[in-house]
Amino acid sequence: CLRCRSGRSNDENPAQRAAMDVNADFTARAVVDTRGTPWIASPQAGVERKMLDRVGDEVARATSIVRYAPGSAFAPHTHELGEEFLVLSGTFEDDQGAYPAGTYVRNPPGSQHRPFSTAGCEIFVKLRQFQAGDDAQIVIDTSSAAFRPGLVPGLSVLPLHEYGSEHVALVRWAPGTRFQAHTHWGGEEILVLEGTFSDEYGDYPAGSWLRSPHLSRHQPFSDPGCLIYVKVGHLA
Repeated sequence: CLRCRSGRSNDENPAQRAAMDVNADFTARAVVDTRGTPWIASPQAGVERKMLDRVGDEVARATSIVRYAPGSAFAPHTHELGEEFLVLSGTFEDDQGAYPAGTYVRNPPGSQHRPFSTAGCEIFVKLRQFQAGDDAQIVIDTSSAAFRPGLVPGLSVLPLHEYGSEHVALVRWAPGTRFQAHTHWGGEEILVLEGTFSDEYGDYPAGSWLRSPHLSRHQPFSDPGCLIYVKVGHLA
């Protein structure tokens, strides 16, 4: 499955394999507007992806947006170092159940499944990024879960997972919300799901992916309001 998701085949030469590393310097800030990023076909018919970061060859640490055409499927496989995904649209399915848009899933190291999508879907997926000992199986329907007040007025938070220094959440920003300048110990990763997220470095509309390194600093805000997936503390 890692080969299918990465789009790798055995006939690639070393130069081609090296070129597949994407945003592999985790000490550097990375910003990708996925709306303008082309879909890349994978060896699995009906499955395409947009690679956001990647380190590795046949087996890779990878962050991607993956699109399943209706009726596409993968063979059963094991996630040696875990899989985390958020369903962005449509319904993702496996032998454990169906996961509609808004579902957050963590399949821990050693878990197995056979993924497919009857009607088609898009998912934001992170592979081989679990810390040692993080073995929780998690499924959360974020469309029905309750957000709680954040640290400043206009901010609401839906915690999804935490282990050690790593924290994952959905964060909703009401229009005009501003947050104080702060430093990210262990870095920060954001996928903008709705609206526009901003900081002093720019504006990031829905579909934007940002990765800020360990000890990076910014002062975020949102004039129109937004909803973001955010992970912090995992890039130390």
